[in-house]
Amino acid sequence: MGNRFQATDRFADGAQYIGGRLRSGTSGKTHSVVDPATGRSVYDYALASTADVDAAVAAAKEAFPGWAGATPGERSDALHRFAGVLAAQAEEFAQAESLQCGKPIKLSTEFDVPGTVDNTAFFAGAARHLQGQSAGEYSGDHTSYVRREPIGVVGSIAPWNYPLQMAAWKILPAIAAGNTIVLKPAELTPLTSLMFAQAASEAGIPDGVINIVTGAGRDAGEHLVGHPDVAMTSFTGSTPVGKRVAEIATATVKRLHLELGGKAPFVVFDDADVEAAAHGAVAASLINSGQDCTAATRAYVQRPLYRAFVERVAELMESVRLGDPFDPATDLGPLISHAQRDRVAGFVDRARSYATVVTGGEAPGGDLEKGAYYRPTLITDAAQDSEVVQSEIFGPVLVVLPFDGDDEGIRLANDTPYGLAASAWSRDVYRANRATREIKAGCVWVNDHIPILSEMPHGGYKASGFGKDMSAYSFEEYTQVKHVMFDNTAVAAKDWHRTIFGDR
Repeated sequence: MGNRFQATDRFADGAQYIGGRLRSGTSGKTHSVVDPATGRSVYDYALASTADVDAAVAAAKEAFPGWAGATPGERSDALHRFAGVLAAQAEEFAQAESLQCGKPIKLSTEFDVPGTVDNTAFFAGAARHLQGQSAGEYSGDHTSYVRREPIGVVGSIAPWNYPLQMAAWKILPAIAAGNTIVLKPAELTPLTSLMFAQAASEAGIPDGVINIVTGAGRDAGEHLVGHPDVAMTSFTGSTPVGKRVAEIATATVKRLHLELGGKAPFVVFDDADVEAAAHGAVAASLINSGQDCTAATRAYVQRPLYRAFVERVAELMESVRLGDPFDPATDLGPLISHAQRDRVAGFVDRARSYATVVTGGEAPGGDLEKGAYYRPTLITDAAQDSEVVQSEIFGPVLVVLPFDGDDEGIRLANDTPYGLAASAWSRDVYRANRATREIKAGCVWVNDHIPILSEMPHGGYKASGFGKDMSAYSFEEYTQVKHVMFDNTAVAAKDWHRTIFGDR
């Protein structure tokens, strides 16, 4: 195995970052960060209590007036410095991310960390363009304009599949808009979220603007969502947990942003480049070991290309190299935990009674036996209403189904509760354009699947949630709009009074 980030040394003072310093949780409960490639604990820490959440919210509340009162230029400058600190520490961030998640180091090095640096640089610039709207005399002798203002303290909950990027997606638009934040990362993967907050402090972002509490969802998470001083909740995770978050947030009428599950369709029409589509399907279904809400999970292939597509995907999957995440030659690392590996295996094992497992469908042995590894898996002959087609598996599993006419392909693509992402593969611009219009998803790629950009929004339809991450659209989530109206004559109020009540 390769070099490992030393979490015990880095976070000796604890896994809570409140008011600009690390501290230990006070719940009396402990948790371990486990290297999923080996099954060994790499960091034991004390979980946050509700009192720790209260302290973090208080720190954010205290920091809010000063940070909200900073000029856009001042916040922009701080975020530019922040991007520089992140870039300087890129190697350490990549090591920590691969250690806690098991993702290949080349994915952390080439995708996760550079994407986070780019996202920080984007919001550094976008902070200067967060503006209201000037207006005119829409009502006689009055002048109106619109102010865009920060909401206050944001409480966010991030998942374990992309800990660094999800922390960035939550934190950056919130603070660029002038809010302060308390983020709860997943208990399995707190390391890079803590590092992210530390890097922000090194860049000069004031204490209390970014706070991290690492605790159990039913304790720290629910308390954060329901806290009366938290003005907004942003959650990324499963749809069932998202429903629970919405239920709690409703009690205090919070602003709510939900990015939930996905079951992305991958629609291949009969004029597509089958070789390109097969490569795209393998990359899009196996990225991050399939633990990606936008991963291609359902490939619908028009019947003339179906057999060739299945054969090529199986061949490519069998060439994927599983191995040590820190080996640059590794294509696929383990899943996040043995429990998640067993969950994925359960879906595949149950599918054997009603579908065909073409390749994969098992955990590897040998040197990888102790890790949470699972082979890339291709399933065919499943019915549209079957479990593997309808449910989010969150593992390296692709189900391929045939279709005949275009109408059927689009209908099947829309036939799940989810609507986060999709792709359409065709050389016909009219056909592809129809698919982008009619497939109900927050992102539809054409002849590609997975790329994201800081400048473009990310978020779902239907049971995949609502609201946008990244891009200037995310500012809609983290700001509130105020109408301001001036009486230009100093007599309009008297006129209104006279109109309503007469002369008195």
